[in-house]
Amino acid sequence: MSSKKIFVVRHGQTDYNRKGVVQGSGIDAPINETGRQQADAFYENFKHIPFDHIYYSSLQRTRQSIEKFLEASVYQEELADLNEISWGNYEGLPMDHDENQYYLDMLANWSSGQLDHKIEGGESPLDVVIRLRRAMDHILSQGGNHILVCMHGRAIRILMTVLLGYDLRYMDVFRHENLCCYELHERDGGELFLYEYHPSPVRKVKAID
Repeated sequence: MSSKKIFVVRHGQTDYNRKGVVQGSGIDAPINETGRQQADAFYENFKHIPFDHIYYSSLQRTRQSIEKFLEASVYQEELADLNEISWGNYEGLPMDHDENQYYLDMLANWSSGQLDHKIEGGESPLDVVIRLRRAMDHILSQGGNHILVCMHGRAIRILMTVLLGYDLRYMDVFRHENLCCYELHERDGGELFLYEYHPSPVRKVKAID
């Protein structure tokens, strides 16, 4: 990755995000008006980057969030392997007290090392690692020096742990809003370096070695 910069961005807000309803990979919701405003702001702040390869998941909210970058001259590809984790039977449910507690208990299982734990009909973090590694192998094999990848909140947490070599139990150290962006590149010696950008207004926070 030494000659590459990869920008990984979370999609814009949807009505499901706003209402606190779990989407996962089973609900293909569009971004809402706030999401469109976030997408416009992201474009204005990053349009100076000469993106030459762009990837997004098979869920419409990711493509919509980076649509202004999708010029005919830029290589672009939809990859289902970038989809959000499947929450199985949890998808489409409002986050009431009982459901929120179930979610917190599941996160506790993951942070304790039970990374094969999954909701019925859904995926575990270990399942998602397999397809995200496959996606990144494909992306890195396709060339490009400035790569934009638009995907999803939990999937990004998992991806960051994979790319930085973190223990997957600690994936929740990566906290991001809609249209938060991570910039990854290698410094001399091959050490992977990460910058984190948060929207409204865009600000760069401490880099992670």
